[in-house]
Amino acid sequence: MQTDGQGITTLVCFHGCPLRCRYCINPFSFAEDTRRTMMTPQQLYDQVKVDELYFLSTGGGVTFGGGEPLLYPAFLREFRALCGESWHLCAETSLSVPLKNVQTAAQCIDMFYVDCKDVDHDIYRRYTGKDNFPMLENLEWLLAAAGPERITVRLPLIPGYNTDADRERSKMHLAAMGVTHFDLFTYQTDVKKS
Repeated sequence: MQTDGQGITTLVCFHGCPLRCRYCINPFSFAEDTRRTMMTPQQLYDQVKVDELYFLSTGGGVTFGGGEPLLYPAFLREFRALCGESWHLCAETSLSVPLKNVQTAAQCIDMFYVDCKDVDHDIYRRYTGKDNFPMLENLEWLLAAAGPERITVRLPLIPGYNTDADRERSKMHLAAMGVTHFDLFTYQTDVKKS
């Protein structure tokens, strides 16, 4: 699955991320010198509502990515109030944020794409620079509160960091937690396999 949401979707990227992943595809999202447009929820809504007909006819809407969109829960809540329930809102998230942020997002986001990396603590720390305890605890809460049908967990094979066996162990662990939807893929890097 290579998607940013269902139907016709507009991807909105936030600045800021608590992780420093080795192969980050959006390093501008945490760089201090990144040129970015500051917008209020109203300004964003005014800009993307021109595509409302497409959103409604295809079941699409807006996907919030990053960086880490769950660093801005008040923004997400206010945007949902502006667009109403007819737009499909998604969040691409590491869940490496305070639980209260996840709780707010669960009230206004329809679908979560959780970038898990790996459930092994050492692999996760080597790759992201952080612990995966917050991600796992937040995922457990989200599964119980929102239900597994609203969550897809992304499990990459990361050359130089994890193996197929590691990823299978992660998948089994997450399935035991209640995850039912997985996105398995391989990072394309210039790292040579040994």
